[in-house]
Amino acid sequence: MKGQIDILKGIHPGFVLERELEKRNIRKGSFALQIQEYPQTLSTITKGRRDMNIGLALKIEHVLGIEEGFFMILQVYYDIEQEKKKQNNAHPNLSLIRPILFWDTKMEKLDWKKQRRAIIKRIFERGNTIEKNEITRFYGKEAIVKVLNSTKHA
Repeated sequence: MKGQIDILKGIHPGFVLERELEKRNIRKGSFALQIQEYPQTLSTITKGRRDMNIGLALKIEHVLGIEEGFFMILQVYYDIEQEKKKQNNAHPNLSLIRPILFWDTKMEKLDWKKQRRAIIKRIFERGNTIEKNEITRFYGKEAIVKVLNSTKHA
């Protein structure tokens, strides 16, 4: 189980359950009734829109002959992964950046890591000194210079 858990870390347990049911050629609706659950409950779990709970995990594991605790371990690793994503979604001090600079989107929805290049360019084209200083503090001087130099040569 340990090796399998390592491979599946961070994946919603519902996705693993769906795959297991498909492998065994078991329909979700009839399986839900077999374990005395609502089919809608099982469906939302297999789509990753609802978390696995202990009681349901135990029923599923018992009926499928899976080691006890398997789905709850997956749930914990999934929760850890989600929390890491929240913590890594750090952003600069938004009170120092005027929302008007990002008129075409909501600042809360910006992915400050993936959209770094576009954000730096926009701040340095249209921002004031306070905004430029905050973005430099957030990304670091080296990243700013790299982005700005690459746009000069483009």
